[in-house]
Amino acid sequence: MRITTLKPMRTVSFKLSKQLDEALDDLALRRKSSRSAVVREALEAIAKGQRRSVTARVDELALGLEGPRDLSMNRKHMTRYGR
Repeated sequence: MRITTLKPMRTVSFKLSKQLDEALDDLALRRKSSRSAVVREALEAIAKGQRRSVTARVDELALGLEGPRDLSMNRKHMTRYGR
């Protein structure tokens, strides 16, 4: 997704670890985009609350699994717990 704007942009500088800098390079290359565009997209997503929590991601991945949703509510699964 490319974000284009007609508004003038400000230059901001910040520090990145070597690993994060390399990850930014890789991501920009894979998206065929600039490093600045990748950072802008990430910041916009966070600012708009589009960033998902780890719990939300696990729930999404677990949708295809079968079994009781909460084992702690079933006494059968709690037998001998803690012994």
